[in-house]
Amino acid sequence: MLKEAMNAVMFPVMDKIIKALCTMAKDNANVPMLSRTHGQFVTSFTNNFGEEIAIFAVTLSRERKELSQIETHDYMAKIFHSFIQFNNILIDFDRDVWGYISLGYFKQTTKAGEIRSSTMPHKVNPIDFENSEGNLGVANGGFSHLSMKLPISRWQARLTLRDLTDSTVLRNMGVNFGHSLLAYKSTLQGIGKLQVNEARLSEDLDQCWEVLAEPIQTDGMLCGDTEPYEKLKELTRGKAITKESIRDFIEGLDIPQDAKAYLLKLTLHTYVG
Repeated sequence: MLKEAMNAVMFPVMDKIIKALCTMAKDNANVPMLSRTHGQFVTSFTNNFGEEIAIFAVTLSRERKELSQIETHDYMAKIFHSFIQFNNILIDFDRDVWGYISLGYFKQTTKAGEIRSSTMPHKVNPIDFENSEGNLGVANGGFSHLSMKLPISRWQARLTLRDLTDSTVLRNMGVNFGHSLLAYKSTLQGIGKLQVNEARLSEDLDQCWEVLAEPIQTDGMLCGDTEPYEKLKELTRGKAITKESIRDFIEGLDIPQDAKAYLLKLTLHTYVG
């Protein structure tokens, strides 16, 4: 029963999610975005939006492959643990997309008659990703108990099959798959509504010329400048950096003209570290 449920119900929907993410990654492979760590922009490089999505496609695909290689009759606990891993990655995706929607990086298409915010009609809430995250949490709670319980048996019960705690918990196996399935379908529905807002991504980049501090510092050191970090700190600490101030700074560097020309050609939309 477990094998049939996985092959006929769970795997096809999991594969649809991975395929949808691969398509999204390819479609946005050339859309630059500001990199962030600890929630703040990174001053060393930019990346592309497709790359962010591709990471999830790759990690989900890896867990999906792992699941298909497990013998269901011998390793039920391992199967449930692998579903937890897949679901955790999807929770991470749901939360990231929720954040990108909040930043305006994604727009959500709507359908006629669709209920939005109860008090603010202009809002389109990311309810698909919120519903997915909630259902995945419930599913993982059940899968976690199953994966920890099933390897444990009293005395010779593993051989005689006389420890009925296994059969008791296994009766709830379908509940966890059901919540997972609801979550997968919610994520797919949410993905289908997403539209990348390239104008908003570009706006973010255009406000962060500090990103070019790293190549300026590197080229300065290569060309013999002994204090590029101190000079950049003086330029950037607590100050608004603009395209003009960065260009003026580069022009004032004591470096060869060809190095200056290279730095002056750099843009936030093309520099990737």
